[in-house]
Formats: sequence, structure tokens, C-alpha cells
Amino acid sequence: MNAPDDFVRAVEAVLFAADAPMTVDQLRAHVGEGDVRGALAALEADYAGRGISLVRRGERWHFQTAADMAHLLRRDREEPRKLSRAAIETLAIIAYHEPVTRAEIEAIRGVQISKGTIDVLMEANWVRPAGRREVPGRPLTYATTVDFLAHFGLATRRDLPGLDDLRAAGLLDPVDLAMGQIGDGEDDQLDLAIDQPEVANGDEEAYLGAYPEGDA
Repeated sequence: MNAPDDFVRAVEAVLFAADAPMTVDQLRAHVGEGDVRGALAALEADYAGRGISLVRRGERWHFQTAADMAHLLRRDREEPRKLSRAAIETLAIIAYHEPVTRAEIEAIRGVQISKGTIDVLMEANWVRPAGRREVPGRPLTYATTVDFLAHFGLATRRDLPGLDDLRAAGLLDPVDLAMGQIGDGEDDQLDLAIDQPEVANGDEEAYLGAYPEGDA
């Protein structure tokens, strides 16, 4: 049986060699029985403050360049373009209510969305198909991806800002605040979030990407 240090090193080696983030079960399939979560915690602490960090995205773990060192690896700078308002609103609705169907997205937005709007989000790999709803017609549902969490610096969807966070950041205007007082919870949180598309990262520029503007 491996010593504890050897087990941590084994987990480290597998993560370094992996070409995609890995779950605890996937790691255990390579390194065998042992305290994989404990090994991950030890590695996370060991790499804190170094040029490479161990990060968790959803239920998956991977190594990445430390955020403050990423600029050293950039050789070309793409000219960013804003997503359309329709794409921003659609992304916010999916993030807060996933899994959701197209009809549910349209009901929340109050207008129809073009197929191209969701296509843009899927091409960015921020949105994915999430199965079909077991209702008549079996409509397709959509959910966010691990890449969405990584792009906006979130460990899980629970890290999405709520009303208190938006209010503290000064992102709600008086009309939003008045609506929040007469609303009923999560749905109002979402309505305010899509009115203020900065919700995903507290910064409108976080939604910039090298993608063409979608249709309304």
C-alpha cells in the first residue's frame, strides 16, 4: 500500500497528465482506493500562491496557470465583441434556472429567441443540451457547462451572485429595488439579473468574447 505522500503524488501525476478536468471517481479509477478528496485538498493548499493552481469546476478538478500569470502566456490578443443582449439574457436565465427549455426562456424574457442566440452560447461552450423534459412534445432543455464556470471564475452555480450581492455592488437601480421588494424570491432575482447582465461576474466586460452578435 502506498504511503500517504505517494498517494498524493499519484493524484498529482494523473491530474497533470489529464487532457480534461477529472472527477473524484475518475481519479480513483487511476490511483486506486484512498482518500482522493484529502489528496486534492493537500495539493490545493500546496499549490496556493504558485504559478500553477489546482482548481475545482463543478465536480471536476484540474491544474491551470495562476490567474495573475495568465498574461505571460498570451501571444495574440483577439478583439473582443460583446454578446447581444438576447444572448446575455438567455445565458443568465439558463444559469439561474437550469435545466430550462426554449419555451421557458421565452416566457421569462417575454419575447421569442432565434435559434442563433443559443447557437452562439453553445459555440462558446457555455451552454449544453441537458436532456428532454418528460412532458408532451418532450422539449429539449439547456444547462451551463464546466467551461461556463471556468470562464466566470465560479466553483459551482451556488457562487452566482444573489440580490444582496447585486445591491452591495450598486448594480440595481431604484426601479429594480422596488420590484425586488414586491417580488417573491428566485424569479425576481432572475428578472433583476437579466436586466443587469453583469450578474455572472459582477462586471459587464466579463461577457465579452470573440463571438458575433446574435439575433434578438
